[in-house]
Amino acid sequence: MAISVFDLFKIGIGPSSSHTVGPMRAAALFVQALRERALLEQVRRVEVQLYGSLSATGIGHGSDTATVMGLMGEWPDAIDPSQIGVRIHTLRETDTLLLDGRLPVPFVWARDMRLLDENLPFHPNAMTLVVWGDEGELHRDTYYSVGGGFVVDQAQAESGVADMDRTELPYDFSSAVELLQLCKTHNLRVAELMLANEKVWRSEEEIRSGLMKLWRAMQDCVEQGLKHEGILPGGLNVRRRAAKLHRSLQELGKPNVIGSTLSAMEWVNLFALAVNEENAAGGRMVTAPTNGAAGIIPAVLHYFMKFSEDVTEANVVDYMLSAAAVGILCKKNASISGAEVGCQGEVGSACAMAAAGLAEILGATPEQLCNAAEIGLEHNLGLTCDPVGGLVQVPCIERNAIAAVKAINAAQMALRGDGQHFISLDRVIRTMRDTGADMHDKYKETSRGGLAVSAVEC
Repeated sequence: MAISVFDLFKIGIGPSSSHTVGPMRAAALFVQALRERALLEQVRRVEVQLYGSLSATGIGHGSDTATVMGLMGEWPDAIDPSQIGVRIHTLRETDTLLLDGRLPVPFVWARDMRLLDENLPFHPNAMTLVVWGDEGELHRDTYYSVGGGFVVDQAQAESGVADMDRTELPYDFSSAVELLQLCKTHNLRVAELMLANEKVWRSEEEIRSGLMKLWRAMQDCVEQGLKHEGILPGGLNVRRRAAKLHRSLQELGKPNVIGSTLSAMEWVNLFALAVNEENAAGGRMVTAPTNGAAGIIPAVLHYFMKFSEDVTEANVVDYMLSAAAVGILCKKNASISGAEVGCQGEVGSACAMAAAGLAEILGATPEQLCNAAEIGLEHNLGLTCDPVGGLVQVPCIERNAIAAVKAINAAQMALRGDGQHFISLDRVIRTMRDTGADMHDKYKETSRGGLAVSAVEC
């Protein structure tokens, strides 16, 4: 299975890659299939069926509205987030869905948006879309949102090939051991190896341009997060903190040595909070590798760019490529889906990726880079996904800030060593997979256990 850096990092909208971005993509793909079959003009009714985790926390994550927007022909990387509320309100008022953005079809929300309390066998994030015509059912398909915005349809799930890219890579690897051996044999840094692999899909200029576009989107997300104050949507009355924290940091005088360290850490917190508050509000952001963990990788990169001298675009490119190498290992050998393995698969993977990316641009050897990733992931093992109210707010927003600081510390610790470590990165990734398999479903993005049921009024 060949995975590109642009598979792991995608521009989308909040609040969830698996519950918002994935369902929107699935619905847009469904409409695309109807178009290819010349069935669009024949549709007289549409029904959405959300299963498992998509049903349990779908409302809080916007799975229902995201699916409807996909049916309207929208895609996560192109949709204007500010228009979603307006268009959904119009649909509910008129009971009419504009299929593919142009064909009016009756859609009664209470009847045609079904939240079903059962799991389908392939993955907890499942949804079925059905359309009828004058003569009966026209077409149906089931989709699985498997984390990070990746989508698998029923045929792909049954065949076992999913949406795997079978492209042959010059330096293909499925384990950290293989990655390190390739780097040693060919005298390559991890970023150099990843760049060579990426060239099978696009030119170096396109790769660098694409990664800088992602970085600009991350910067824009932080800027938007610093502009807005008030209460986040969803009913928990969680207050945005990034804008106020930003003002406080700007007002600080020149700190002493200890204060400088603490101030730097607060800037890391700020960047992560800004991204995840914007994500929780349904804004534009970059899955990295998921929405729930979207603040960690940009926060660490912002930290480096702000506090380092002589930063360049090459630093950004190398950071993203190296982070993606670890993300590929996590996705291939475990999961980046909270519904599969809990938050260790989202925040844990992102922490490991950020630690690897930072280590690379600070001059780490491939062995030190893997050590940094191992430290970052090891200390997120067992992390549950139990968002209060099914919203990507508590504990998700603060969790990103904590993990961003942890990633920086992991990179620093690894750089102080020679790359040797007691537990290998491969073993830690396998442990994440096994821990996720043992984890009770109520701790995997269903909001039926843990903090999700511990919230009480004080």
